[in-house]
Amino acid sequence: MEENPITLASLEKGTDNLAFSPLGEKGLCDESDGPHGESKEERGGEGERGPSSHRRKALQSVSKAQRFCKAHAKMLRMVVLGLLGVAYLCYFIAACWLNFQRALALVVLTAVVAFFVCWHLFKKHCGARVLLLLSPVVECFQKSWPWLKWLLWVALLGGLIAWLALDTSRNPEQLISLAGFGFLVLLLFACSKHHCAVSWRAVFWGLGLEFLFGLFVLRTTPGVQAFQWLGDQVQVFLGYTTAGSGFVFGNTLIQDVFAFQTLPIIVFFSCVMSILYYLGIMQWLILKISWVLQVSMGTTPTETLSVAGNIFVGQTEAPLLIRPYLADMTYSEVHAVMTGGFSTIAGSVMGAYISFGIDAALLIAASVMAAPCALAMSKLVYPEVEESKFKGKASVYLASGEERNILEAASNGAATSVGLVANIAANLIAFLAVLEFINAALRWFGEMVDIEGLSFQVICSYVLMPVAFLMGADWADSPLVAELLGIKIFLNEFVAYQQLATYKRNRLSGLEEWDGSRKQWISERAETIATFALCGFANLSSIGIMLGGLASLVPERKGDFASIVLRALFTGICVSMLNACLAGLLHVPTEVGDCVTFLSTTNFSSTSYTTYTCCQQLFASTELVNGTLSFSGAWAGLAQSEPCLAQCCGRYNHTSCMGTA
Repeated sequence: MEENPITLASLEKGTDNLAFSPLGEKGLCDESDGPHGESKEERGGEGERGPSSHRRKALQSVSKAQRFCKAHAKMLRMVVLGLLGVAYLCYFIAACWLNFQRALALVVLTAVVAFFVCWHLFKKHCGARVLLLLSPVVECFQKSWPWLKWLLWVALLGGLIAWLALDTSRNPEQLISLAGFGFLVLLLFACSKHHCAVSWRAVFWGLGLEFLFGLFVLRTTPGVQAFQWLGDQVQVFLGYTTAGSGFVFGNTLIQDVFAFQTLPIIVFFSCVMSILYYLGIMQWLILKISWVLQVSMGTTPTETLSVAGNIFVGQTEAPLLIRPYLADMTYSEVHAVMTGGFSTIAGSVMGAYISFGIDAALLIAASVMAAPCALAMSKLVYPEVEESKFKGKASVYLASGEERNILEAASNGAATSVGLVANIAANLIAFLAVLEFINAALRWFGEMVDIEGLSFQVICSYVLMPVAFLMGADWADSPLVAELLGIKIFLNEFVAYQQLATYKRNRLSGLEEWDGSRKQWISERAETIATFALCGFANLSSIGIMLGGLASLVPERKGDFASIVLRALFTGICVSMLNACLAGLLHVPTEVGDCVTFLSTTNFSSTSYTTYTCCQQLFASTELVNGTLSFSGAWAGLAQSEPCLAQCCGRYNHTSCMGTA
């Protein structure tokens, strides 16, 4: 049989394998099978048999296998999933049997996945029956709800007041944060667009969800441990960036140069987020969070979905989730979308802040807590007075990515981050240079009237110092917290977090609190408050980013966006401050422990914050009377008191050290 020649034209156009197309399979069968199932070679005799007949028979087998797989695809999928499930169950049992403590994280993750799978199956197969059985109870509950809800509100309010009274009695400084929280809410209400149209259900539920989540993360042992573990895993995960950046730039650059140390983390994180979007994990997570917010607060699906998306993505990416609906959204809904973008940070830059040394658990908690608070304060500042087209909808369609496979998703995520990395690098260069220029100009003007050391940070420390104090920072720490807040609002939160990381490193390394008249670090409480206050894109430079992103999606509404953006920016700034007030209200100082044992056994060749704290405690227990040293409290009558005091005096300056000279 004569073979079809392969020409250059056929190579350019490509040649299809006929065995894998429906027409090819039919033609192949017609060509090879005669009236009685005999092939042409069989009808033509043994002499005409050749390699082509064996090839055709092999292709027939392949096409039959393909048809079988298509016909039984559902059954085969169930078999494969069953085998994978059995394999994972064996692995899970083995991991728990060998070391249950080591496998505890695996147990928690498996339990969460199993719960949602069982819940999905339950809703699918039994949900309608259960709702039918519970319908009498639901009707009775609906009839009693008008008076029952007031009873519930009174009980919740009474319980909250009692808890606050008991809790703040031990730490009275928490009352300052509580007062700051109330002041900011009243300020936002005073700035409301329509005072009489405020949806108090959305306001109270949003603040309540924020408070409950903060209470779980900052006060309960499971919450603290869970988020501490999550933060540790994020840090370990981000550490894998060094494998790629070290190969490209070399180990020396990624250790010494900021750009090569921090910015590659954004590339890695963006790549992973793109993969999670392709797999549908992020869409599922965002939909679950938005469902909770929508059901409790009574907001529309479009605005709720965008604000929930802001927990994980930035202010320009979240509106893409609701792109088809932006043109028909009301002013109040658009304001909520903008406020959500200003009140949170993207997951990619969160990775960069964690690499600075900022507490990962606090950053994650701040971003999640900001979502319900942003939605609540948005409805307080710009209440709904129009009729939304999406109010009756149970949900909106959440589009998935356009990638065709996981490799394309990873590549697109990494490529997309290049613009973000370049934008951050350019902004850092520009803002730090502008800040230095402004400070030089202010110093020059200040010297004209004998004012030394005038700078942008100093002005911010005076102007915003009352705000920092109302958030809960100590009066001594308020100037530095106010500086960070001013840098965040007027320049960039990236620069502010970098400065906060410097203060944190100084504290943990055991430096003295004061270097002359300059404070070198802030307390742990002030660090926590500042971490929450800086967590958001609410700065002046973000106005252009927000308007540019939304106007590119809906050009015909550019004027509407411009009329709302300043109000949304102010709301976003206040949302971050409200989060900081709540952090100050719920913060519990870390206990140092037994300082006598610590100082008696520690190596003073290197210091830490614990060393500094215990030395300060020892200084406070020392009394110098007529040149004679005496000790009180836990240090009274101990032989190691004087040697420990001598070691502390070698590190830190104190009046008690004069007696050891």
